[in-house]
Amino acid sequence: MSGPPMTSFRKPPGRGSALPESNPFQRLAALLGDRAPGADPIVLTIGEPQHAMPPFTAEVLAENMADFRRYPPIEGTPAFRTAVAGWLDRRYGLGGSIDRERGVLPLNGSREGLSFGAIAARDQLAKDIERPAVLLPNPFYQTYAAAAHIAGAEAVLLDTGAETGFLPDLDALPPDLLDRTVAVYLASPANPQGAHASLAYWQALIGLARRHAFYIFADECYSEIYRTSPPPGVLEAAHALGAGYERVIALNSLSKRSNLAGLRCGFAAGDPAFLARWVKFRGLAAPQVPLPAQALAVRAYSDEAHVIENRRLYNEKYAIAERLLAPILGPVTPEGGFFLWLDVARWGGSIAVTERLWTEVGVKVLPGAYLASDRPDGSNPGEAYIRVSLCAPAAITQQALERLADWLGGTA
Repeated sequence: MSGPPMTSFRKPPGRGSALPESNPFQRLAALLGDRAPGADPIVLTIGEPQHAMPPFTAEVLAENMADFRRYPPIEGTPAFRTAVAGWLDRRYGLGGSIDRERGVLPLNGSREGLSFGAIAARDQLAKDIERPAVLLPNPFYQTYAAAAHIAGAEAVLLDTGAETGFLPDLDALPPDLLDRTVAVYLASPANPQGAHASLAYWQALIGLARRHAFYIFADECYSEIYRTSPPPGVLEAAHALGAGYERVIALNSLSKRSNLAGLRCGFAAGDPAFLARWVKFRGLAAPQVPLPAQALAVRAYSDEAHVIENRRLYNEKYAIAERLLAPILGPVTPEGGFFLWLDVARWGGSIAVTERLWTEVGVKVLPGAYLASDRPDGSNPGEAYIRVSLCAPAAITQQALERLADWLGGTA
């Protein structure tokens, strides 16, 4: 949980706004411009699942096609809430403690909940401070910064490097910062590094949230993409503490677990008081999740066979990565997720390596610097790394990693 003392807490540059001027993929497009790839191009940038959808997908949608005529209830169907609560019980051993009426909400993918959660946290807490804080890991999923921006909050960025286990150092957070915090965003497995938060880590964060009155938005969309051991969840940690789910909201979806990113169907679960108030805001401001999508979610959350196969396919590609890259870089396999987070500092850092990989061997990756915010001294906690997606089929992934390994091994 702890690491070296943190030296600074900061917001992204630009007139106090937490919203970056452009997303990482726009920055990558500007970096590479119209330069031709050095070989037949292979794109390993976007985390868009390419494995098969569950075999029952078309059948369930066809059976429920007529329900596209209907406006869905904003709180979701009873079957959806029951299916999600049941899956959470089985996955995290919650013993039926999730409130199926007030403790589960459908979302248009977890991104919707992440985007608007900070507004609800700010409004529900109503802290009497000039500008609340939202704490984000650095590097971070850019939606977290957008959430802070639209909530009018200061995005406070917390470095998550190898020295802190790629998670924020909770022991270094000053009490005055925590007192003005309304929300903390944390992904486990982490994007991009794949690190897991332990049960003890989650419990320490829950303790801080309850002492200093802020909400935890646990981004668990990669929860089922792991190597050997399933990562603990924030609800599991809260349940073990035995005091309910106050201040705790887990967000997840079918995008990664079931390769249904285009379905835009996810959920928020946890603190029933928070969710009961949030559903009123969403009833005015958010689109409902279509009933056929909820029906497919009911089926998907009741089936683990496709999830096990999905995980096997990712782990097969990690084995390829380990075989090809570990002799050059050392171990490269993270605990979870479907990215490689590769330290390429000795080859010139993330931006230079990204340019050269594209123009020399035709492999497109994402610079780690584009997933992080600069420190006050101009340095960047992601600058040493590139993020490599393992979403492509195994044969394509192997071809790309062979090029990467040859380039790393042959470049001074």
